[in-house]
Amino acid sequence: MQLGSPVILAPMAGVTNVAFRSLCREQERQRIGSVSGLYVCEMVTARALVERNPKTLHMTTFAPDEQPRSLQLYTTDPEYTYRAAKMIVDEDLADHIDMNFGCPVPKVTRRGGGSALPYKRRLFANIVAAAVRATQGTDIPVTVKFRVGIDDAHHTHLDAGRIAAEEGAAAVALHARTAAQRYSGNADWTQIARLVEHMDGRIPVLGNGDIFKATDARAMMASTGCDGVVVGRGCLGRPWLFAELAAELRGLPVPAPPTLGEVARVIMRHAELLTAHDGQAKASRDLRKHITWYLRGFPVGGEVRRSLATINGLEELRERLEPIWDSTALAEDADGARGRQGSPAKVLLPEGWLEDPEDDRVPDGADIVHSGG
Repeated sequence: MQLGSPVILAPMAGVTNVAFRSLCREQERQRIGSVSGLYVCEMVTARALVERNPKTLHMTTFAPDEQPRSLQLYTTDPEYTYRAAKMIVDEDLADHIDMNFGCPVPKVTRRGGGSALPYKRRLFANIVAAAVRATQGTDIPVTVKFRVGIDDAHHTHLDAGRIAAEEGAAAVALHARTAAQRYSGNADWTQIARLVEHMDGRIPVLGNGDIFKATDARAMMASTGCDGVVVGRGCLGRPWLFAELAAELRGLPVPAPPTLGEVARVIMRHAELLTAHDGQAKASRDLRKHITWYLRGFPVGGEVRRSLATINGLEELRERLEPIWDSTALAEDADGARGRQGSPAKVLLPEGWLEDPEDDRVPDGADIVHSGG
């Protein structure tokens, strides 16, 4: 799988559905003339996919012109991993499988999933091997995303990178925070550099954490030696960020930031895409959080913001965007963290989880059936 630029959209629950991915790709095409990055769908649960959960199947929707189609699996069980990956192959559901071992959410880690799982080295190896085995003989690469570790006393990223390579993964991505950090503080890019050195060129290493503007991607790659970047919260309310990142890394002129009026048109387009995917009622609810991100840093009065927070349908949205539709104002201080941040916290783990890192038993109840996070 070849990409025009080493920039990847990180899966985010409730965000990276087909509507948002289509919007990011449209923005990249409009602003620099081509689509070159990789846009990954929301995380889906392997067991839910195998059991054909309707919500999960809906989340695997891709646009007709979306290539390559990238799907991220959450899994804790080698058997369901194999069955899900084989289903993806047999039913031509995607062109790339990414595996999520980075989620720090307590409801996931307390059952041994997400960023808790790489501590169990043999279980982690068995899961990666199962996905690779299911895709053998195809052009579908399997990649693996994980964090630095559970906390500062339990780093797992070096072992996880080595094991993923040994089991046949095509690349690894490191979110340079521990699970205990969640999304707080600063990502520790030196840990990405450590992983790059540890992997010694066996497979590509991608870096994730605190990419908020075009120059951040170049800075991360230069300081760590990583092969590409994975972008999450930095693109919330900024689907045009991928055009800026691709231009910076490809040596093209970086597009100018949009005016408030241009952002209003992007919001409208996002609403149209969401409505086509989820229907008017759900689209209106989902769009409200995006509008908060879109308007960050712009001189928009409280009355307009309040009116947009209660929109219900495309026509109502268009009317309420009218006051800013032709504004040429630019955002101030738009770069920086957005979305989830919070504070560090003790990681919830199953009882006795840290006692035996070689235990390969599948944790009870960890294969949560719902998808999306």
